[in-house]
Parts: sequence; structure tokens; C-alpha cells
Amino acid sequence: MVYAVVRAGGRQEKVSVGTIVTLDRIKADANGKIELAALLLVDGDKVTTDAKALAKVKVTAEVLNDLRGPKIIIQKYKNKTGYKKRQGFRADLTRVQVTEIK
Repeated sequence: MVYAVVRAGGRQEKVSVGTIVTLDRIKADANGKIELAALLLVDGDKVTTDAKALAKVKVTAEVLNDLRGPKIIIQKYKNKTGYKKRQGFRADLTRVQVTEIK
């Protein structure tokens, strides 16, 4: 089994061919393809962590769709002062499917 650990959106994700992953919003090229930087490659019993060898590894993914994450409510409150603040946040996300690791 071949899988890789890739850097995507400030996090690390374990992916193999066919894996669907949700990442922070990424712009794709005209064909809807992106390349992810590999940090680790496991091919059966062979584990590759060398930076020079990983520079040759290409993890290609296809963008499926763009979406928004769940709404996160941020509330601040201070007792006896009348201070209240409410704020919301929704992350912009991209769902991708890994097409090849080579």
C-alpha cells in the first residue's frame, strides 16, 4: 500500500490514491488540479523521509468543490460592565480527491 503525508493548509494529512480530503481554500489551475508537498512517503516496507528524495515525489489532487465550514460563534462577556461582543466565523474550504502519487 502506498500512502503519503502531505502539507496542506498549515496541517498535515495522510493521503493515498482516491482519498477525499477537506483543506483550507486552495486555488487550482485551469484544469482543476493541484500539487501537494510530500513530507513522508510509505511504499510497502520502504519509508522515505529524505528531503532530496521527497522533492521528486509528486502528489496530485483534483478539486471536487469549494465549500464553507460550520459557523463558529465567538462571544465575549464581562460581568457588571455591560460589555458584550458577539462575532461569527465560517472557514472557506476546498474538497479535493488525490489522483496520483509518484
